[in-house]
Amino acid sequence: MPPGGSSRAGAALTRALGSARPMVMVAETVDAVIGGDTHRDTHALEMTAPNGATIATLSIANNASGFADVLAWITEHAPGPRIVVGLEGTRSYGVGLARTLSGAGILVVEVECPRRQTRRRGKSDPIDAHLAALQVLRMDDSRKALPRKDGEREAIRILLGARHDMTVARTAQINRLRALLLTGDDDDRLLARVTMTEHNLGSIARRRGRSGESTEVQVRRAEARGLALAIRDGARALADNKQQLSELVAVFAPGLQDKLGVGPVSGGQLIVSWSHHGRCRHEAAFATLAGVSPVPASSGRTHRHRPGRGGDRQLNRALHDIVLTRWRMCPRTHAYIATSRARGKSDPEIRRSLKRYTARELSHPERHCRSLTNIEASFERPTKSTR
Repeated sequence: MPPGGSSRAGAALTRALGSARPMVMVAETVDAVIGGDTHRDTHALEMTAPNGATIATLSIANNASGFADVLAWITEHAPGPRIVVGLEGTRSYGVGLARTLSGAGILVVEVECPRRQTRRRGKSDPIDAHLAALQVLRMDDSRKALPRKDGEREAIRILLGARHDMTVARTAQINRLRALLLTGDDDDRLLARVTMTEHNLGSIARRRGRSGESTEVQVRRAEARGLALAIRDGARALADNKQQLSELVAVFAPGLQDKLGVGPVSGGQLIVSWSHHGRCRHEAAFATLAGVSPVPASSGRTHRHRPGRGGDRQLNRALHDIVLTRWRMCPRTHAYIATSRARGKSDPEIRRSLKRYTARELSHPERHCRSLTNIEASFERPTKSTR
């Protein structure tokens, strides 16, 4: 080590440690936390002090009467006004209780189902409620897992879920129709090879039988007609669904669909995954949520990164679709691809980098847009106060 190297390294370490933000746990900022284990019919709750001691427990029915009992129970037993409630399944069985508590001004965070290793005392609803409360106490106060919001975002989520189901059903119907036609005569086998456009589906549905046909042929033609009509109706339903998504995305995030590659479906998924201000602290957190953060995958003299395999896979798919569109149409993307290939990068590595850049572009307003949209404005850096 060169002279003075040790002292310089020590000084650098001191500066790094001095600039690091000390983690403040929720236990240091609350008077009590409440853990909740939610189920279809009942919920188990436990109020816990910051030191982990149990203050009170409660079991309620999953209905409006039970939710009112929770509010009264909190008022009676809470040692102070700073209360945080951690619930499992805030978008499933616990959604009603989460909405009631949020409406009453109580902060609700989402907790994960306890893992097998943490259940040393066994498995029961009160035990799970206690573990949920401990999980809240150990959270970083600046990184609490807030549930996703309702409103336009929930409407978009419903439409995306319906679109997924319609797409799966339509694909299955097309496969059934092709398989049915392949076992028919020459005309049927010819129709099985064509693209299932609305015109071709209409031709299949309008076919009429001939006299003297066998029962097998009559049944095949009738089933093919029914499937063709169902596929055509499914395509029209998907078009209506896309129009509704486009309108909602335009209301929630004006201008988002003007960006190259961002359509109603991918834009809607961006909004659903982002959910609300505060869920993603910065663009790196948004990239991690999308599963596009670089993960080291080096070995020996090979130095490379691979994409993360976790996160919201639907958001990852939306970014993938955006990148594929820009791969075909964007001149800047074409220039980046050529430069990256010249450096020896493979196409999967280039796509991984483009996904990361796209996540940054769609979550950081200063880099690409003057007119901030709702989804981008949440990442705007706070200006320094002049006071």
